[in-house]
Amino acid sequence: MGVSGCGKSTIGSLLAARLQCEFADADWFHSGANVEKMHSGIPLLDEDRWPWLRAITQWIDEKRRAGAHGVIACSALKRRYRDVLIGERGDVRLVYLKGDEALIARRMAARHEHFMPTSLLRSQFDALEEPGPDEAPITVSIEPRPSEIVSKILSTMSMAKTKPCG
Repeated sequence: MGVSGCGKSTIGSLLAARLQCEFADADWFHSGANVEKMHSGIPLLDEDRWPWLRAITQWIDEKRRAGAHGVIACSALKRRYRDVLIGERGDVRLVYLKGDEALIARRMAARHEHFMPTSLLRSQFDALEEPGPDEAPITVSIEPRPSEIVSKILSTMSMAKTKPCG
């Protein structure tokens, strides 16, 4: 999770490859109307996001029903969005890709084939509700190289699995 341009798609696809599981980008689940709004520089409203969140949740539940794993790159900026996506799904892990606005703006300016304009980055930071400790996020800085970020995520996941039992 994280704001647009933080590297969710890059890190998510690399993580899925390392975990040998399916990757999905939440951008794929947006309606054409949502994509057009963002492309036009108009931030999405909550009512624009609910059908999108439901579609993502369906993808998550399909993977879980099949006994499969998956990685999805999703902004999940607000706690209420994460509550919909994760809910009572205790096996779903949250990774927060954290970076400062200036770095992300530079990265967004360098990409060419994305519908989200750099002009909407401020609205993303305004909407961002960083995950709290009760959400047990894996929080990683986006400053290192993508391969280092993925290794950090995997290391943290591995440590969580191997905690000594009381």
